[in-house]
Amino acid sequence: MNGTEPGPEDRAAPIRIVIVDDHQIFRTGLRAELGAELVVVGEAATVDAAVETIAATAPDVVLLDVHLPGGAGGGGAEVLQRLAGSPAAGGVQCLALSVSDAADDVVSVIRAGARGYLTKTASGAEVTAAVVRVHGGDAVFSPRLAGFVLDAFGTGLGETAAADDELDRLSAREQEVMRMIARGYAYKEVAAELFLSVKTVETHVSKVLRKLQLSNRHELTAWALSRRLL
Repeated sequence: MNGTEPGPEDRAAPIRIVIVDDHQIFRTGLRAELGAELVVVGEAATVDAAVETIAATAPDVVLLDVHLPGGAGGGGAEVLQRLAGSPAAGGVQCLALSVSDAADDVVSVIRAGARGYLTKTASGAEVTAAVVRVHGGDAVFSPRLAGFVLDAFGTGLGETAAADDELDRLSAREQEVMRMIARGYAYKEVAAELFLSVKTVETHVSKVLRKLQLSNRHELTAWALSRRLL
């Protein structure tokens, strides 16, 4: 042994997740399919149980079904709204995972604060990768749902300037970064691809958002989609 192999203390800690779905068989199956990067610290089947479990376990990411019994009937969106007022849930990211691909369902949970939306056709590996990306600050959507996000968050963007004029505001490097971030790449991935530091990527993203008068990555993705830049 040369003493350079990483010990348990050197490995990244697993991402702690809670699975919220009212079908036990789905929770059990999903749990079995998730990668070693994740560890399940709790499960819940109703709105009220979800809020209690998330507050008690303080996970990194919640996998949240859209349609849930209990509460006031608001389902996953209600869980998100109630968590927004809970100090115990500060920093928790939520990824919607539902059988539904209806526009209303997608938009309602994204507006309530979910960082992404996958349909249940996703594989365990795809869900695992999405959780890792959401934990790293990305927004993740099943490909065919991007149009719903565009419709909900892209309306009105660019009304004051043509696409070419808006792109001219960005340097060549900022355009490269913008396209990768809008496609859902993590800052680390952009940094590695473009041979930049993560700090430099963060700076570029801040400048892009400011120049385009956008508030977040959701709006940036919608903006880029509406101009067919992706």
